[in-house]
Formats: sequence, C-alpha cells, structure tokens
Amino acid sequence: MKHPLITIDSFEISGPFTLSISFSDQKKLKIDFAPILRGELFGPLREPEFFKKVALDPEAKTIVWPNGADFDPAVLYAWDEVKDELYARAQKWAEAPENKSIDGIAS
Repeated sequence: MKHPLITIDSFEISGPFTLSISFSDQKKLKIDFAPILRGELFGPLREPEFFKKVALDPEAKTIVWPNGADFDPAVLYAWDEVKDELYARAQKWAEAPENKSIDGIAS
C-alpha cells in the first residue's frame, strides 16, 4: 500500500496568525493558528511580528519558525480532522507550569 508524501509547496500570511497553504497535490487550506499558540514552543508565535517570521524549510518542505516550532505537513494537510484535538492539547500546554518538577523538586 502506497501513501503519497504530502509536502508544502508555498504559503502566504493571510491574516493575524493565519496562513494560506498550498500542498504538493494542489490542495489549498487556510489555517488560523491562534487557538493553538500556547505553551513553551508555540506560545512565542502569539507575538505578531514573530509569527510573521514563518518560513518554508527547503529540506523538510514544511513551515518553520526561528525558535524551532514547526508542523508536520501531514498534520496541516488533515487540519480539519485534527484541529479539535490540537485545540484541546493547546489548552493543556497553556495550563502546564513553566517550571517542571520531578518528584516535587523544581528544575
């Protein structure tokens, strides 16, 4: 059974925290990332100027930010099916304490 490798061909910023993405099979999606911009990795993207630093990684063919935040193209491709789960996870990221501890000892 073969599965096509879906990558991102291009994107453009189409609104606050929103990207219009074109995939390798010509599918196009407009994704509002605002609901998931939480936590240590994705939280910094809530700063509008930092969000605008998004780039297309030439090797991985996905969107990336200077702090290492990125998304698997397959997740973006299936956004309509997975966004509710991602929103729920983002809520947990937002609730997580900044200083993680092991056995009650702050790290």
